[in-house]
Amino acid sequence: MGLYSFLNSYSGMWVVQSVMHSLLAMIIISLAVRAWRIETPLVKQRFYFLVVLAPTVSYQLFQAVDPDRGSVGFRSGALFDSMRWLNLELMGAVPFGSLLVLVLVLTSVVFLFQELLPVLKQTFSRRMPELEYAVSVPDPRIKEAMEGLPGEKPEVHVLSEDELLLFSRVGRSPAIFLSTGLLNGLAPDELRAALAHEMAHIKRARRPTLVLIFVLRVLMFFNPVILLEFRRIVQEEEKICDDRSTLITGNPQALAKTLSRFHYPAEDAPKGLSRITAIGGMLEKYSHNFLIDSRIKRLSGLPDGRAAGKPERHFFKLFLTFLAILSLSYFVV
Repeated sequence: MGLYSFLNSYSGMWVVQSVMHSLLAMIIISLAVRAWRIETPLVKQRFYFLVVLAPTVSYQLFQAVDPDRGSVGFRSGALFDSMRWLNLELMGAVPFGSLLVLVLVLTSVVFLFQELLPVLKQTFSRRMPELEYAVSVPDPRIKEAMEGLPGEKPEVHVLSEDELLLFSRVGRSPAIFLSTGLLNGLAPDELRAALAHEMAHIKRARRPTLVLIFVLRVLMFFNPVILLEFRRIVQEEEKICDDRSTLITGNPQALAKTLSRFHYPAEDAPKGLSRITAIGGMLEKYSHNFLIDSRIKRLSGLPDGRAAGKPERHFFKLFLTFLAILSLSYFVV
C-alpha cells in the first residue's frame, strides 16, 4: 500500500484527522483556560483531558453522522482540508504527507522507548529491583511521619542509596520508596509532607478517569500533540498531589523545601556525549527544573493550613468547550 493509498483509507484518515483535531482542541482549551482564568490544577487537568478524549472519538462519530463528510463536495466547503496540504510538495520534492508520516513514526518511537517499555518492564518483573537495596529494619522517623496521615497506609521502603530518590508504586501492592540520602536530609515535617504527596499519588492512581485517559493515550501513541498534552496532564497531577499533601499536613512550606532538594544544579553537559544526546539531556534537565520551580513558587504563595482552594464550578464551561471542539473539528477533514 502506497503512502497516499494509506492516507485516503479509513485508518489513514482517522490518523490524520485525529492529529488535526487534537491540535485544534489544544488551541481551544488553551484559550478557554486563559479566558476563564482557570488556575486550580484539578480543573485545568480536566480541561486537558479533552485534548486526549475528543480526537479519539471525533472521526468515528462524524463519519457515523455523515458518511459523505470525506467527499470532494464537503471538503470544498470545509474549514481545513488536510489532503490538500498533504499532497503539496516542499520545494517541489518532498510531499508534506511524507513529513507527517515521519513525525508520526518518530512520535511512536519516543512513546515506545520512553513510556511503554519502562511500564511493561516494571509490570512483568517478578521482583521490584528496588527491593534488593531496601533497608529491612523499619525506621522510626518514617513511623512517626506516617502517624496522623489519613487513609490506608502503604508500605514504605528505604533504599540504601546516597542519591535523592522518592517515588511510589501503585497497583495491588502499593508502596513508597525513598533513599537514605533523602531520608537523612529531611526534617520531620518535610518527610511527612513528602509521604503525604506520594500517598495522594497512590490513591488517585485508582481513579477510573485517570486509567481511561492513560488507555486513550496508549491508543493515540502516534499523535505528537497527545504526547505533549499528556505530559501537561502529568504535570497538573503533580500539583494536584501537592494540594492533597498540603490539605493533610497544613504546611505547604515543608513540601516546598522538600521539592527544592530535587532541583538539578546548573552545570555544563557531561563531556564525551554526542551533541544530540547532550542537548537532549539539557532540555530534559531544564524541563524538570522548570516544573519544580513552578511547584515551589505556587506552594510558597500559599498560607499555612490550606491548599490552593476549592475547585471552582467549571462543568458548564467544560461542556461548552467540548461542544466548541466538536463543532469546529467537524469541518476539519
